[in-house]
Parts: sequence; C-alpha cells; structure tokens
Amino acid sequence: MPTKQTPANGALNTISADTGIMICGHGSRDRNAVEEFNQLAVEFKSRLKNTAVESGFLEFATPVIRDGLDALKSRGIKKIICLPGMLFAAGHVKNDLPSEINNYAAENPELELVYAADLGIDARMLNAAHGRIADAITGAPGDIALSDTMILVVGRGTNDSDANSNVCKVTRMLWEGLGVGWAETAYSGVATPLVDGALERCVKMGFKRIVVFPYFLFTGILVKRIYSWVDEAADKNPDIQFIKADYLGHHPDVIATFLSRVDEAINGTGVMNCQLCKYREQIIGHEHDHGAPQVGHHHHVQGIGTEENAQDHGHHHHHHHHHDHSHDEDK
Repeated sequence: MPTKQTPANGALNTISADTGIMICGHGSRDRNAVEEFNQLAVEFKSRLKNTAVESGFLEFATPVIRDGLDALKSRGIKKIICLPGMLFAAGHVKNDLPSEINNYAAENPELELVYAADLGIDARMLNAAHGRIADAITGAPGDIALSDTMILVVGRGTNDSDANSNVCKVTRMLWEGLGVGWAETAYSGVATPLVDGALERCVKMGFKRIVVFPYFLFTGILVKRIYSWVDEAADKNPDIQFIKADYLGHHPDVIATFLSRVDEAINGTGVMNCQLCKYREQIIGHEHDHGAPQVGHHHHVQGIGTEENAQDHGHHHHHHHHHDHSHDEDK
C-alpha cells in the first residue's frame, strides 16, 4: 500500500476564530446521499473543534449554499474558506460554485471568501480507491488470480473532457497499482461509454472476475443505478464473478485530502489546474465554451429537497439548457 500522506499541520492548527469553513456540495434527490455528505461537516468539526463549519448544496437538497454562508456570517465569521465537496473540476466547480460564491461576496464586501481547490488527482485519493477495490477483492469468494481479474472504474461523467480524462488517469494508476489483468473506464451518464455498454464489452474479454468500482464520494441515485447494472450483467453471465466495490465514502484518506485543500486555501497555495480548462483555453471539441461567462445554472432546483419532497411538492423538471448532466439522472 502507498505511504499515507497527512494534511499540512501549520494553518489547520492555527485557524483564527473569525475564519470558518463552508463545505459546498452538489446536492442530491437521494436522502442517503445527503446524509452521507452532511457527515463531512461532522468529520470536520471533530478534527477542528474550535472552527465554525457549515455545509450546503448547489441544488435539490437543503440547506442551500447561501444559507450556510449566512449562518457563518451570523456567527461573526469574517473569512470563509469555500470548499468544493467534489472530486474533479467540471462545470460545477469551474462555473456554478464560483458564481454562487462571487455573487455572495459582491453582496457582502466586508467578508473575505476564499475558494479552495477540488480534490483532484491526489495520492491519498488513489490510496482510498485502492483500499476499496482491494477490500472487495479480498472479500470475494473463490480463489481467482489477479491476472484473471479486471476492474471497471466508473466516473460521474460530464461534458467537460478535462474532468472525464481524470477518471481515465485514476483507472490507469489503479490498474498498475493493483496488478490486475486489465482495467477499463466507464461513466454513469453524459460521457461514454456508459456502464451497461462497458460491461458488455468487459464480458467479451474473457476475465473470470470483474470488479466494478464507482469513483464517487457518496451514494446516490447514480451509484445505486451502477450497482443495478452490475446485477443485470451478473444475471446474464453466471460464469463470471461480478464484484461491486464500495464507493469512496468517508475513507480516512478522503477526509485527509479535504483537510489539505482547506490548509492550502488558508496558506494561499491551493489553486485549480486551469491548463485544460475549456472556459480558459480552446479545447478541441469545446471551442464554443472558451470565454463563456461564469454563471450558475441551478436556481430552478435549489432547495427543492430530496426525491420524496420534490414529488410531494409536484415539481416537474423539463430542462433544455446544455449542462454537465441531466437532472433526471442526478445523484
């Protein structure tokens, strides 16, 4: 196993009393996903006992991000570290969250809002992923060699090729780190290949065991759908062992990476990699996005609640804007 890294000690041990942390989530219609995300704030509070911590969501779930920022402001916080609770920098991290934060900062000039980086490709995140897959293989019945085992890493899928390519990099590094026979990448939506089609191709490769690993932070509608696709593939191919690895969740190395992003933001060293950002560079296939304004797209679904609440209130969403995902296939 790789050597674990811990967050830098300096800034986290000396956070001033007027500095707070706002954990910014995507939001989900799945109640379990919301509960798991909210546990992040609990984890932070247990480690940073004298620091004000709030969490909020970009869409669907409550409280919304503005509510969390208001709560910190009401407690006398003057500097807020806005932490994206997301794996990679796609449209939400590059546009929607900055739009929310910039608007709030413009309305509250007395506050200092600092935007932290996404989790990104990090040795600790890879270590957490390695652990989830290794645990799944160790707990699987039978004695199938690693050379007869392949992994299918499933990312969220966006219309941002930079973020999609990060999932491919994770796949490659896990392949080499685990020593399995083969590895493929799939996506739960928007990008291709989708999970069901990828599983059909994986079956044809002749491996005795296929381990499917959702590279997701928490559960939700999409993770459950991924597992459902695996069950369907297993029913059709009883001669192959299909294993469902757990998603990242609150793995200690995930929490450590989050804390490092806060530390970097306080130290002024936390910046996103904009080298392949389609909004700042002309990226093949995304030329029309170059220079697009930093505007959020989620006001119509902010705070409508989980799936049960949305149905109770009679919300029907038929959107026509081009975005990172279809809200019908949300987390």
